[in-house]
Amino acid sequence: MTLEKAQQNWRMFRAATVLAIACSPLFVAVSSYAQAADKKEATMAKTDTPHLDAVLPAATAEIRPFHVNVPEERLADLRQRIAATQWPDRETVNDATQGVQLTTMQKLARYWATDYNWRKIEARLNALPQFVTTIDGLDIHFIHVRSKNPNALPIIITHGWPGSIIEELKIIGPLTDPVAYGGKAEDSFDVVIPSLPGYGFSGKPTGPGWNPVSIARAWATLMQRLHYTRYVAQGGDWGNAVSEVMALQQPAGLIGIHTNMAATVPADVSRALSVGGPPPAGLSADEKHAWDQLDDFYRHGLAYAQEMSNRPQTLYGIADSPVGLAAWMIDHDIRSYLMIARVFEGKAEGLTREDILDNITLYWLTNTAISSARLYWDTTQLSTGGGFFDVRGVKLPAAVSAFPDEIYQAPKSWAEKAYPKLIYYSRLPKGGHFAAWEQPQLFAEELRAAFRSLR
Repeated sequence: MTLEKAQQNWRMFRAATVLAIACSPLFVAVSSYAQAADKKEATMAKTDTPHLDAVLPAATAEIRPFHVNVPEERLADLRQRIAATQWPDRETVNDATQGVQLTTMQKLARYWATDYNWRKIEARLNALPQFVTTIDGLDIHFIHVRSKNPNALPIIITHGWPGSIIEELKIIGPLTDPVAYGGKAEDSFDVVIPSLPGYGFSGKPTGPGWNPVSIARAWATLMQRLHYTRYVAQGGDWGNAVSEVMALQQPAGLIGIHTNMAATVPADVSRALSVGGPPPAGLSADEKHAWDQLDDFYRHGLAYAQEMSNRPQTLYGIADSPVGLAAWMIDHDIRSYLMIARVFEGKAEGLTREDILDNITLYWLTNTAISSARLYWDTTQLSTGGGFFDVRGVKLPAAVSAFPDEIYQAPKSWAEKAYPKLIYYSRLPKGGHFAAWEQPQLFAEELRAAFRSLR
């Protein structure tokens, strides 16, 4: 085979691979699947899809208190399963190119089985006001902490995968009581943090159809039930998708959004990425850096999304093995994984061993490994082949915090074009995919600054 033919075959393979990836929910243009959902639901939604609240008994609209209480036998069973793990051989390389390394997982498992205490995070959750309400036939769990400031701005914050409400706990104090954390009283927020359907303590959908379009509508219903007539939305990962869809739907009361994983990639850049490059000419230094990050993620970082997009039910192993679940969850993106690996080597990072295990244990105890993965599959059903980071046409005021260790650090030049009403942009010196979890004080300061002009 000639070099020219080999290069041609590689380009064809790369294009086919990226096309397959583009059809996964991690790389679906939310504006496109919002349109697809509207077509799919046309028989129900000639104007706007009505919520089931219109036909269900009034009791379904009630908001009920929620309390976490895990039986001790579940925790004992978890420890026994960790101890009984059948370990694979060590990887044949000296880096993470083959995946999560055996040494990292054994250190994690050892700490999890012997030193980790779930009751600490359980008590921390139970010290917060938690509730459940039924929306469109599904129980939605959420944390709701009101500020003492009567003029606080309500905000609904949405987590992603492999995250949960655990991601957001550290920012509740700085947002609801900024004075205690070096801020000003006029920057206070009322904070609403829901668990995505199929995640954590929310109900598990028993049929298809829960995706960012339906979740965005449910969140608008939730804010309405809480009697908020003026509020903002925030999110990263799936939380960004939900927040941007909310901005596209423009429910009454939503005045703006903030994202820490912005969808800003221009069409020419997206096309070049889909066929394996080279990048378009004339990219600035920041734009080329974003290109390099995206190109690496497209090449090496998508195995989890492809499997959950296509065959989530096949992942029985992560529902049966705690260590299998942990390895699956910490292999989200390379910079997050390397940070987590350093944590279990005893190094100080934005997260602690307890932080990481709190989140994984929540997935385990709620048995949501598969139900959370189905969000990828459900969203794929609406795919029209666009990229997850493609511009979606958000017209509401939008704010962007670009963290350096995110999947890609969105350049200001792209953000300005993606969001015609860009009210705030900041390029941060530290922080990654789980920014609110890793850098809570910095993240809270970002939200205060981002929405100051909308108060």
